[in-house]
Amino acid sequence: MNYTYLLYAAGAAIAAVAALKLKSRLELSLAKHRSLAGHARWSRRLAKLVPFYEYDEIGFFTADNAPDDIVARRRTGFAQLSAMFARRFPNSARLTADAQEGISDLQFTARYRVPFQFSRYVRERLKAGSFLTSSSGVTITDADGNVFYDLTGSYGVNVLGYDFYKECIASGSEQVRALGPVLGAYHPVVSDNVKRLREISGLEEVSFHMSGTEAVMQAVRLARYHTRRTHAVRFCGAYHGWWGDVQPGVGNPIPADYTYTLAEMSEAALHVIGTRRDIACVLINPLQALHPNTNAPGDSQLLDSSRSARFDRDAYARWLQRLRAVCTARNIVLIFDEVFVGFRLARGGAQEYFGVRADMVTYGKTLGGGLPVGVVCGLAKWMRRFREERPADICFARGTFNSHPYVMGTMNEFLRRLETAEIKSLYDNLDSTWDARARQLNERLGAIGVPVRISNLSTIWTVSYTQPSRYNWMLQYYLRAEGLALSWVGTGRFIFSLNYTAADFEAVAARIVAAAQAMQRDGWWWSAPALTNKSIKRRVMREMLAQLGR
Repeated sequence: MNYTYLLYAAGAAIAAVAALKLKSRLELSLAKHRSLAGHARWSRRLAKLVPFYEYDEIGFFTADNAPDDIVARRRTGFAQLSAMFARRFPNSARLTADAQEGISDLQFTARYRVPFQFSRYVRERLKAGSFLTSSSGVTITDADGNVFYDLTGSYGVNVLGYDFYKECIASGSEQVRALGPVLGAYHPVVSDNVKRLREISGLEEVSFHMSGTEAVMQAVRLARYHTRRTHAVRFCGAYHGWWGDVQPGVGNPIPADYTYTLAEMSEAALHVIGTRRDIACVLINPLQALHPNTNAPGDSQLLDSSRSARFDRDAYARWLQRLRAVCTARNIVLIFDEVFVGFRLARGGAQEYFGVRADMVTYGKTLGGGLPVGVVCGLAKWMRRFREERPADICFARGTFNSHPYVMGTMNEFLRRLETAEIKSLYDNLDSTWDARARQLNERLGAIGVPVRISNLSTIWTVSYTQPSRYNWMLQYYLRAEGLALSWVGTGRFIFSLNYTAADFEAVAARIVAAAQAMQRDGWWWSAPALTNKSIKRRVMREMLAQLGR
């Protein structure tokens, strides 16, 4: 009798534990975003199945089944664009072709500027190049002497204008010239950097690194060390550098087993964060406020016109406030990854901009004054790398070039100049200025009837397309023809520096309008009732299945 009772009791206990695990697993699944970006393992598996194929010349111009007269306009427009690129960029194209064989980064970015089905045809006929010789104000000059308005932002580094960073590098280098590249010890300028960073971040301690990725790695490692928990939380679509633990999907050859990717601005995600016992930290990239739960936009993904973005400052601030409360209640480290947006949204970064304080903040890019850098600022209880009571239990993080004198010198120049009246004035009415510029440009684009719209988070812009099309990615080449420099992600990201004057911006806006008109004239935005985003996706899927069936 007792034996039978024990069996029943053991069975009930096992069932209860299994039910709790199932409930926990179900809650975790419900807290993920429904897109592939929200399911890292599935996205990696499916990416491995996508077959390569490409369009021949006929297929290139007829991917949407446009009529013959539209195809003829496209052919003419493309040929004219190709001839103009050949005349205007010969040296830049030659230098790029010579270097590309030995630079894997160039090989990668060249192939992924447009959807892969169109890539080879474009690469062979629209050769521009990746070499520049000078910068001045808000412009850059290529190896052929062509001057472009810069919309690349140097991947976010250029917040205050290239001349500003040149001055930081020159003056900062002079500060430390007598010491030179001595490593291991600190130049006295480091003390002033720490003081200023503590004031800006509102946090207690600082550590220096050589990149934003390294800073994020250190912040997550420290959070795991002090909480004695295993998992980090990142939100769907957010980029935190190329370290495996925070880039769990496509691009990482192995799974990130100690990272949860949850849906941002989600009640289910808040519930998971507030109930699980294995979460050490939550990472926030404030840039995601422009397009929550989607990957950074790039033109290589522009198969159709479903890309969208919309920024709601108040809604995102409320989300961060709720997240802050949950992390505080659960003793979870809240990390703001401000490598990209730090010093761009406000002098005090996203913490100041959204009115929410983090436990740790990572900085990089612009903070180096034009040189490579990564920084972690944090509360003292999270930053210590050892335990007083357990001297052998340490949290190790070192780097040969951390606190390099020349980086520290240029950083000091950056931080000092940040306090000048000239630089402070650039932040005056920052949002209202750039929101008005985006709004006025959208009005102009709407008035000429082109399917192009701008969404912005301050000086960070993305282009959306309001009409189904296979060819939206062509706009980046028309923009280049008009004298605008874009990064390899094309119209997915325009990054303006704060020193753009009204006249500078008017010149850029006029060029964007002209480029869109030219693209419209050349027939790339042809439309028909049967051409929808859904029909485009279905066609691409049929093409892929046909390739797999061969």
